Amino acid sequence: MSDRAENTLLVLPGLLLLALAFFVPITQMLVLSVSGENGPTLDHFTRFLGDPYYLNVLWRTVRLSLIITVICAAVGFPLAYIMARVGPRLRLWLIVLVILPLMTSVVVRTFGWMVLLSRSGLVPQVLRDLGLAERNFSIMQTELAIVIGMVQVLLPFMTLSILGVVTRIDRRLEEAARTMGCTFMQTLRTVVFPLAVPGIVAGSLLVFTLSASSFVTPNLLGGSRIQVLAASIYRSVTQTLDWPFAAAQAVILFAGILLILVPYARLAGGRSNG
Repeated sequence: MSDRAENTLLVLPGLLLLALAFFVPITQMLVLSVSGENGPTLDHFTRFLGDPYYLNVLWRTVRLSLIITVICAAVGFPLAYIMARVGPRLRLWLIVLVILPLMTSVVVRTFGWMVLLSRSGLVPQVLRDLGLAERNFSIMQTELAIVIGMVQVLLPFMTLSILGVVTRIDRRLEEAARTMGCTFMQTLRTVVFPLAVPGIVAGSLLVFTLSASSFVTPNLLGGSRIQVLAASIYRSVTQTLDWPFAAAQAVILFAGILLILVPYARLAGGRSNG
Protein backbone atom coordinates (compact mmCIF):
# COMPACT_ATOMS: atom_id res chain seq x y z
CA MET A 1 0.00 0.00 0.00
CA SER A 2 1.37 3.41 -0.98
CA ASP A 3 1.99 6.22 1.49
CA ARG A 4 -0.78 8.28 -0.07
CA ALA A 5 -3.30 5.48 0.44
CA GLU A 6 -2.20 5.01 4.04
CA ASN A 7 -2.51 8.73 4.70
CA THR A 8 -5.96 8.73 3.15
CA LEU A 9 -7.10 5.88 5.40
CA LEU A 10 -5.74 7.68 8.44
CA VAL A 11 -7.48 10.94 7.55
CA LEU A 12 -10.76 9.37 6.47
CA PRO A 13 -12.28 8.82 9.97
CA GLY A 14 -11.54 12.43 10.91
CA LEU A 15 -13.05 13.73 7.67
CA LEU A 16 -16.13 11.58 8.18
CA LEU A 17 -16.56 12.86 11.73
CA LEU A 18 -16.09 16.45 10.53
CA ALA A 19 -18.70 15.93 7.81
CA LEU A 20 -21.23 14.49 10.25
CA ALA A 21 -20.63 17.03 13.00
CA PHE A 22 -20.19 20.19 10.93
CA PHE A 23 -21.02 20.04 7.24
CA VAL A 24 -24.28 18.10 7.54
CA PRO A 25 -25.85 20.49 10.11
CA ILE A 26 -24.61 23.51 8.15
CA THR A 27 -26.12 22.11 4.96
CA GLN A 28 -29.44 21.45 6.70
CA MET A 29 -29.42 25.00 8.07
CA LEU A 30 -28.78 26.43 4.60
CA VAL A 31 -31.59 24.35 3.10
CA LEU A 32 -33.99 25.33 5.88
CA SER A 33 -33.18 29.03 5.49
CA VAL A 34 -34.43 29.06 1.89
CA SER A 35 -37.38 26.73 2.36
CA GLY A 36 -40.89 28.01 1.81
CA GLU A 37 -44.39 26.70 1.34
CA ASN A 38 -44.08 26.80 -2.45
CA GLY A 39 -40.43 25.83 -2.76
CA PRO A 40 -37.09 27.61 -2.32
CA THR A 41 -37.36 31.30 -1.45
CA LEU A 42 -35.27 34.20 -0.20
CA ASP A 43 -38.17 35.78 1.67
CA HIS A 44 -36.64 35.04 5.07
CA PHE A 45 -33.46 36.94 4.18
CA THR A 46 -35.50 39.76 2.66
CA ARG A 47 -37.59 39.97 5.82
CA PHE A 48 -34.46 40.24 7.98
CA LEU A 49 -32.62 42.76 5.81
CA GLY A 50 -35.75 44.86 5.29
CA ASP A 51 -36.73 45.15 8.95
CA PRO A 52 -35.02 47.98 10.91
CA TYR A 53 -35.47 46.04 14.15
CA TYR A 54 -33.41 43.06 12.99
CA LEU A 55 -30.82 45.31 11.34
CA ASN A 56 -30.47 47.07 14.67
CA VAL A 57 -30.00 43.69 16.39
CA LEU A 58 -27.31 42.81 13.85
CA TRP A 59 -25.55 46.14 14.29
CA ARG A 60 -25.70 45.84 18.08
CA THR A 61 -24.16 42.36 17.88
CA VAL A 62 -21.29 43.57 15.69
CA ARG A 63 -20.74 46.75 17.73
CA LEU A 64 -20.68 44.99 21.09
CA SER A 65 -18.38 42.29 19.72
CA LEU A 66 -15.94 44.93 18.47
CA ILE A 67 -16.01 46.78 21.82
CA ILE A 68 -15.44 43.55 23.73
CA THR A 69 -12.58 42.60 21.42
CA VAL A 70 -10.87 45.99 21.78
CA ILE A 71 -11.15 45.91 25.59
CA CYS A 72 -9.86 42.34 25.77
CA ALA A 73 -6.88 43.30 23.57
CA ALA A 74 -6.17 46.41 25.64
CA VAL A 75 -6.18 44.40 28.87
CA GLY A 76 -4.78 41.14 27.50
CA PHE A 77 -1.63 42.58 25.88
CA PRO A 78 -0.08 44.11 29.02
CA LEU A 79 -1.22 41.12 31.09
CA ALA A 80 0.39 38.69 28.64
CA TYR A 81 3.58 40.79 28.57
CA ILE A 82 3.82 40.74 32.37
CA MET A 83 3.23 36.99 32.42
CA ALA A 84 5.95 36.47 29.81
CA ARG A 85 8.56 38.58 31.61
CA VAL A 86 8.15 37.46 35.24
CA GLY A 87 9.89 34.43 36.75
CA PRO A 88 8.74 30.88 35.93
CA ARG A 89 7.10 30.30 39.31
CA LEU A 90 5.08 33.52 39.28
CA ARG A 91 4.23 32.98 35.61
CA LEU A 92 2.76 29.58 36.47
CA TRP A 93 0.51 31.10 39.14
CA LEU A 94 -0.58 33.89 36.80
CA ILE A 95 -1.46 31.35 34.10
CA VAL A 96 -3.45 29.38 36.66
CA LEU A 97 -5.34 32.54 37.67
CA VAL A 98 -6.12 33.29 34.01
CA ILE A 99 -7.25 29.75 33.23
CA LEU A 100 -9.16 29.21 36.49
CA PRO A 101 -12.35 31.05 35.35
CA LEU A 102 -12.53 28.70 32.34
CA MET A 103 -13.03 25.82 34.76
CA THR A 104 -16.26 27.41 36.00
CA SER A 105 -19.48 27.31 34.00
CA VAL A 106 -20.31 30.44 32.02
CA VAL A 107 -23.79 30.33 33.54
CA VAL A 108 -22.37 30.40 37.08
CA ARG A 109 -20.05 33.32 36.27
CA THR A 110 -22.88 35.19 34.60
CA PHE A 111 -25.16 34.74 37.61
CA GLY A 112 -22.32 36.09 39.73
CA TRP A 113 -22.25 39.24 37.60
CA MET A 114 -26.03 39.49 37.87
CA VAL A 115 -25.66 39.66 41.65
CA LEU A 116 -22.83 42.22 41.49
CA LEU A 117 -24.49 44.48 38.89
CA SER A 118 -28.09 44.39 40.10
CA ARG A 119 -29.70 47.43 41.72
CA SER A 120 -28.81 46.18 45.21
CA GLY A 121 -25.50 44.71 44.08
CA LEU A 122 -22.00 45.68 45.14
CA VAL A 123 -21.02 47.72 42.07
CA PRO A 124 -24.07 50.07 41.96
CA GLN A 125 -23.93 50.41 45.75
CA VAL A 126 -20.30 51.56 45.65
CA LEU A 127 -21.10 54.03 42.86
CA ARG A 128 -24.02 55.42 44.89
CA ASP A 129 -21.86 55.73 48.00
CA LEU A 130 -19.28 57.70 45.98
CA GLY A 131 -21.99 59.99 44.66
CA LEU A 132 -21.46 58.82 41.07
CA ALA A 133 -24.90 57.27 40.59
CA GLU A 134 -28.51 57.93 41.49
CA ARG A 135 -30.50 55.97 44.03
CA ASN A 136 -32.24 53.69 41.52
CA PHE A 137 -29.13 53.18 39.40
CA SER A 138 -28.63 49.65 38.03
CA ILE A 139 -26.23 48.28 35.42
CA MET A 140 -28.32 45.19 34.71
CA GLN A 141 -30.16 45.00 31.37
CA THR A 142 -27.76 47.43 29.71
CA GLU A 143 -25.09 47.06 27.04
CA LEU A 144 -22.50 47.93 29.67
CA ALA A 145 -23.48 44.83 31.66
CA ILE A 146 -23.05 42.66 28.57
CA VAL A 147 -19.62 44.15 27.86
CA ILE A 148 -18.44 43.64 31.46
CA GLY A 149 -19.63 40.03 31.58
CA MET A 150 -18.30 39.10 28.14
CA VAL A 151 -14.88 40.67 28.77
CA GLN A 152 -14.51 38.60 31.93
CA VAL A 153 -15.55 35.45 30.05
CA LEU A 154 -13.37 35.97 26.96
CA LEU A 155 -10.27 37.70 28.38
CA PRO A 156 -8.41 34.37 28.97
CA PHE A 157 -8.65 33.52 25.26
CA MET A 158 -7.06 36.83 24.27
CA THR A 159 -4.39 36.70 26.98
CA LEU A 160 -3.28 33.16 26.22
CA SER A 161 -3.19 33.85 22.46
CA ILE A 162 -0.90 36.84 22.97
CA LEU A 163 1.18 35.05 25.61
CA GLY A 164 2.13 32.30 23.18
CA VAL A 165 3.66 34.90 20.86
CA VAL A 166 5.24 37.23 23.42
CA THR A 167 7.12 34.40 25.14
CA ARG A 168 8.93 33.72 21.85
CA ILE A 169 10.16 37.32 21.46
CA ASP A 170 13.88 37.52 22.17
CA ARG A 171 14.51 39.74 25.18
CA ARG A 172 17.74 40.92 23.59
CA LEU A 173 15.68 42.93 21.12
CA GLU A 174 14.21 44.90 24.00
CA GLU A 175 17.63 45.33 25.57
CA ALA A 176 19.00 46.62 22.27
CA ALA A 177 16.16 49.13 21.99
CA ARG A 178 16.77 50.37 25.53
CA THR A 179 20.50 50.64 24.76
CA MET A 180 19.69 52.81 21.74
CA GLY A 181 17.85 55.24 23.99
CA CYS A 182 14.24 54.03 23.89
CA THR A 183 12.15 54.32 27.01
CA PHE A 184 10.18 51.34 28.30
CA MET A 185 6.97 52.52 26.60
CA GLN A 186 8.81 53.24 23.35
CA THR A 187 10.27 49.73 23.44
CA LEU A 188 6.81 48.26 23.89
CA ARG A 189 5.42 50.35 21.05
CA THR A 190 8.21 49.89 18.51
CA VAL A 191 9.55 46.40 19.31
CA VAL A 192 7.22 44.23 21.35
CA PHE A 193 3.86 45.30 19.97
CA PRO A 194 4.70 44.81 16.24
CA LEU A 195 6.10 41.35 16.98
CA ALA A 196 3.04 40.48 19.07
CA VAL A 197 0.56 41.43 16.32
CA PRO A 198 0.00 37.79 15.17
CA GLY A 199 -1.07 36.84 18.69
CA ILE A 200 -3.28 39.92 18.99
CA VAL A 201 -4.92 39.14 15.64
CA ALA A 202 -5.48 35.49 16.58
CA GLY A 203 -6.90 36.46 19.98
CA SER A 204 -9.10 39.16 18.45
CA LEU A 205 -10.49 36.72 15.92
CA LEU A 206 -11.27 34.21 18.64
CA VAL A 207 -12.85 36.76 20.96
CA PHE A 208 -14.92 38.39 18.21
CA THR A 209 -16.35 35.12 16.90
CA LEU A 210 -17.16 33.82 20.38
CA SER A 211 -18.71 37.14 21.35
CA ALA A 212 -20.82 37.43 18.21
CA SER A 213 -22.22 33.93 18.66
CA SER A 214 -22.63 34.07 22.46
CA PHE A 215 -26.11 33.60 23.86
CA VAL A 216 -26.07 32.89 27.62
CA THR A 217 -24.22 35.95 28.96
CA PRO A 218 -25.86 38.59 26.70
CA ASN A 219 -29.29 37.10 27.31
CA LEU A 220 -28.95 37.01 31.12
CA LEU A 221 -27.18 40.36 31.56
CA GLY A 222 -28.95 42.26 28.78
CA GLY A 223 -32.41 40.84 29.32
CA SER A 224 -35.18 40.98 26.74
CA ARG A 225 -34.63 44.70 26.04
CA ILE A 226 -31.07 44.30 24.73
CA GLN A 227 -31.33 41.69 22.00
CA VAL A 228 -28.32 40.25 20.16
CA LEU A 229 -28.48 38.01 17.11
CA ALA A 230 -27.99 34.73 18.98
CA ALA A 231 -30.86 35.61 21.34
CA SER A 232 -33.03 36.58 18.36
CA ILE A 233 -32.36 33.19 16.78
CA TYR A 234 -33.28 31.45 20.05
CA ARG A 235 -36.51 33.45 20.30
CA SER A 236 -37.50 32.57 16.72
CA VAL A 237 -36.98 28.88 17.46
CA THR A 238 -38.62 28.66 20.90
CA GLN A 239 -41.31 31.38 20.92
CA THR A 240 -42.49 32.07 17.38
CA LEU A 241 -41.50 28.58 16.15
CA ASP A 242 -40.33 30.14 12.89
CA TRP A 243 -37.49 27.74 12.15
CA PRO A 244 -36.81 28.89 8.55
CA PHE A 245 -36.44 32.51 9.70
CA ALA A 246 -34.20 31.39 12.58
CA ALA A 247 -32.07 29.46 10.08
CA ALA A 248 -31.82 32.55 7.87
CA GLN A 249 -30.59 34.58 10.85
CA ALA A 250 -28.07 31.84 11.65
CA VAL A 251 -26.82 31.89 8.06
CA ILE A 252 -26.36 35.66 8.23
CA LEU A 253 -24.40 35.29 11.48
CA PHE A 254 -22.36 32.44 9.99
CA ALA A 255 -21.63 34.44 6.83
CA GLY A 256 -20.57 37.46 8.87
CA ILE A 257 -18.09 35.37 10.84
CA LEU A 258 -16.76 33.84 7.62
CA LEU A 259 -16.13 37.34 6.25
CA ILE A 260 -13.69 37.76 9.13
CA LEU A 261 -12.22 34.24 9.07
CA VAL A 262 -11.35 34.15 5.37
CA PRO A 263 -9.19 37.33 5.28
CA TYR A 264 -7.45 36.22 8.46
CA ALA A 265 -6.73 32.77 6.99
CA ARG A 266 -5.25 34.41 3.89
CA LEU A 267 -3.19 36.77 6.03
CA ALA A 268 -1.92 33.91 8.19
CA GLY A 269 -1.12 31.88 5.06
CA GLY A 270 0.77 34.78 3.55
CA ARG A 271 2.81 35.22 6.73
CA SER A 272 3.69 31.54 6.89
CA ASN A 273 4.74 31.47 3.24
CA GLY A 274 6.77 34.60 3.72
